[in-house]
Amino acid sequence: MNTTQIKGNWDEQKGKLKQKFATLTDNDLMFAEGKKEEMMGKLQIKLGKTKEELHKIISEI
Repeated sequence: MNTTQIKGNWDEQKGKLKQKFATLTDNDLMFAEGKKEEMMGKLQIKLGKTKEELHKIISEI
């Protein structure tokens, strides 16, 4: 999978996450290369979910 495909998939998932969790903003879901763990940490705090719960939510979208 190339970078363009990953970016496209993330844009789609980001939209679905924002629909499911209305409190999320574009800044919360900003996916920068090499910053995945930082983003996941912010989401854990904002949504009150564990890392495993977030991975499950994202994989189900």
